[in-house]
Amino acid sequence: MRLKPEKNAGAAPDAQEIAVAILTWLGEEPDMLTRFLALSGVDASSLRQFSREPGFASALMEFVMAHEPSLMAFSAKSGIPPETVAAAWQKLSGPYYDGTGA
Repeated sequence: MRLKPEKNAGAAPDAQEIAVAILTWLGEEPDMLTRFLALSGVDASSLRQFSREPGFASALMEFVMAHEPSLMAFSAKSGIPPETVAAAWQKLSGPYYDGTGA
């Protein structure tokens, strides 16, 4: 699923648009969807309910960010650069520990 050209031409897609693109991609990739469900602990019948939870978009991005081949496959299919996904993921995930102790 590629975003519409007008979305790609200007500003980068926002985090929610990327999350929707990831969910669409998962729907087109049964093996990836199965992997997401297994890793998230959600069963297929609960996916719709889970999608309404506040952390769902972040969980989708965490899934692709945790496995570089998945990120690259998603980026190739959607046309969304990995750096854009990473920036959106950081925005949704909030502050994180950077190892400096600061």
